[in-house]
Amino acid sequence: MNFVFISPNYPENYWMFCRGLKKYGANVLAVVDTAYDNLKPELKANITECYVVSSFHNYEEVFKAVAYFSFKYGKIDWIESNNEAWLTLDARLRDDFNVKTGFSLARITEFQSKAAMKKYYEKAGVPTARYCLPKSLDEALEFAGRVGYPLVLKPDHGVGASFTYALHNDEDLKKYYESTKDLCMILEEYVKGDVITLDGVCDANGTIRVLGSMEYVGNCMESVQNQDSIGSYYTLNVSEEYRDIAQRVISAFELKNRFFHGEYFRLTEDVEGLGKKGHIIGLEVNFRPPGGFAPDLLNYSNDIDIYELWAEILLNQTASYSKLRKYSAGFAGRRDSIPYRYNTEEIENMFKDELIGTEVLPPAYAATMGNVTIKARFTNDERRKEFFKTALERIGD
Repeated sequence: MNFVFISPNYPENYWMFCRGLKKYGANVLAVVDTAYDNLKPELKANITECYVVSSFHNYEEVFKAVAYFSFKYGKIDWIESNNEAWLTLDARLRDDFNVKTGFSLARITEFQSKAAMKKYYEKAGVPTARYCLPKSLDEALEFAGRVGYPLVLKPDHGVGASFTYALHNDEDLKKYYESTKDLCMILEEYVKGDVITLDGVCDANGTIRVLGSMEYVGNCMESVQNQDSIGSYYTLNVSEEYRDIAQRVISAFELKNRFFHGEYFRLTEDVEGLGKKGHIIGLEVNFRPPGGFAPDLLNYSNDIDIYELWAEILLNQTASYSKLRKYSAGFAGRRDSIPYRYNTEEIENMFKDELIGTEVLPPAYAATMGNVTIKARFTNDERRKEFFKTALERIGD
């Protein structure tokens, strides 16, 4: 079993995927963009061979790396990165090397469009917000007049909150349409709801073998745009309703042998045409693990090794673990610019029994997740609520 792993050196924790692949019998062939001597010893210990390229943006160079592996080891069975940045690269390589264990380029190109996803949600019986892909300002204004404000303008392709704008009137729409007119943007009705995620791994039949549900403390978009505090946690339990929704969506997209990170809105008020308060509507599916250290929070929540479990599901079609959802693990992301009531050391002492660890994040992650993150896990909702209230409380609150 020849498994080409693209970029297991970044993010740094991705070497653990290689460890899982090696454990379950794969010949792990790594393509990296970092000098071999600079790789983590743990990565080196869990790969068969490594090919160094100068850049993953140089397709000819990456193609030569996979061609070398194919010549030396035989037919390539898998090509995967588990990384949003390289999903298109993975797919292009699969097409060129006739690898059928993942998305083709045509398929992933369609799936990376938020507008194109909506028909799959419809197939799954999950409602989505009304939208348009405006080709002109007049078309955007017509949609606004029909749907009403507020609206959200964001890239049709892309993740995160970059270039995402809340629009409250025609002036906002004209301003942000003009500044983004060279991009492919989707204009959607604004939905008042809490973002939740349904994250997991499905097998070759599209059956979900492990599933977690993450909820947020604060608003992701506002956190990035306003540099507010942020936090998230995996819940103690995943309801049967959420399990059913997740499976219907995965089946509609016909996902197989993949990580998925599904984002949904839980309505905070009745919305005509969408549902009653508490109903779930579809937002988008990302076809890779949840970002940041969310995989580690899944591990802490369930006493599992999701990196190894992913490899076991793909290669053995089994999922070895005991009872899931023993804990609720999460993080509080604090900004250097915010005057908090308690300092980090005080928070660590107050929640020493639940503390996982504290980390100062580099700038690339800090913009989204905070300058300092405090991770902890809990056995009940009340203690978890106390943690977030305390960790994010400001002077004067």
